[in-house]
Amino acid sequence: MHEMANIVIVGGGAGGMEIATKLGHQLGRKGKARVTLIDCAESHVWKPLLHEVATGALDIGIDAISYRGHAANHGYHFQQGAMTDLDREAKQVILAPINDEKGNELLPARRIDYDYLVIAIGSIANDFNITGVRDHCVFLDSTEQAMEIRTMLLNKFMRYASHHQLDDKIKIAVVGAGATGVEMSAEMHHAVDQLRGFGYKIDSSLLEITLIEADERILPKVEKEEISASVAKELTAIGVKVMTSTRINQVTEEGLHTSEGEFIPSDMVIWSTGVKAPDFLKEIGGLESNHINQVMVQQNMQTTRDPAIFAIGDCAACPQEDGSWVPPRGQSARQMALMTADNIKLLLAGKPASNNYVYKDLGALVNLSKFHTVGNLMSFIGGGVMVEGKIARFVYTSLYRRHLIELHGPIKGTLLMFAKGISRIVHPHLKLH
Repeated sequence: MHEMANIVIVGGGAGGMEIATKLGHQLGRKGKARVTLIDCAESHVWKPLLHEVATGALDIGIDAISYRGHAANHGYHFQQGAMTDLDREAKQVILAPINDEKGNELLPARRIDYDYLVIAIGSIANDFNITGVRDHCVFLDSTEQAMEIRTMLLNKFMRYASHHQLDDKIKIAVVGAGATGVEMSAEMHHAVDQLRGFGYKIDSSLLEITLIEADERILPKVEKEEISASVAKELTAIGVKVMTSTRINQVTEEGLHTSEGEFIPSDMVIWSTGVKAPDFLKEIGGLESNHINQVMVQQNMQTTRDPAIFAIGDCAACPQEDGSWVPPRGQSARQMALMTADNIKLLLAGKPASNNYVYKDLGALVNLSKFHTVGNLMSFIGGGVMVEGKIARFVYTSLYRRHLIELHGPIKGTLLMFAKGISRIVHPHLKLH
């Protein structure tokens, strides 16, 4: 009897979850393949919601999706672990040991067999080798890091409030004014709201937030400059200090030093500028990679050196016919995932992986917490259409609903949307998916 093919997906972000769900439904449930998802965490939180996790506006106990539970319900398997290496000759993914908080080994290093492998690990913040960034900054690449920021913020607030030092401000610097940095700057006010719930009489005037961008305007990758101008105006109105054309060349425990010789004092620095693939992906298993560790792929998402291995999303460098490269966007990761699932099904049927990914910029939405929502839709058509306010919020709600539908189906996805109170407790803030 012919053995089922092993399809292994590494990375449980939006792209990884959606391809695992699709292949689980279409192959796993029907006994046509064994589909396995690997992630170092136990549960999935939609990455655009991490800002709200960090500020206490979102309870991950409500919005997190258990990988094991989801796998059991959708025809695939789950293995918890962190990928450290790749044995292409043996066709095995190598996972690091799992240890407890004290360093005791719970599970030894493991090897997971694959016939087809999808690398969907995503990206991390790029420190650009700037002195002090890794030692003195916090990042927002994972749920664990979001919770770390949340704890640090609450501890700082409570320390100030309990010692009645309300005349002193808590200085927070956010480096990088892309969507992540902009949204985090606005969401910071929720940390104040949460602490008020503990009975402390404080307000947002306790915060001094500085948003720093090396480019001449915030949201530099958003095509329409009027969107950048609108967001900058709103940020200034809620008390965020916006500094553009400012480059950081060193971070210390006391704050940031700019290339112009200015010092920006800070109690906390959140680094959100630039992305790269994790360092361990660089030439992993002999695969080709670029200067930011992305795995080089063809337009059908097969890696350039191994047709049995695919890479999707932020960790993949995918060329386009005009010589450009697909940008690291949530919308492209999702589209790559669904297309790659189709290509793997073609390979299983003995056909070539003939679907090629063509990027179309659907636009971007940026939400400043409860204050303002603005964005650009359908950018690939004549520059797109600018939207603001309730229309922009409605579009975001539709995007998150679509994500839940992909993971749970139309009925359960819609019910979960309302059960979690997304329209009330989630303040949208993301690049359009």
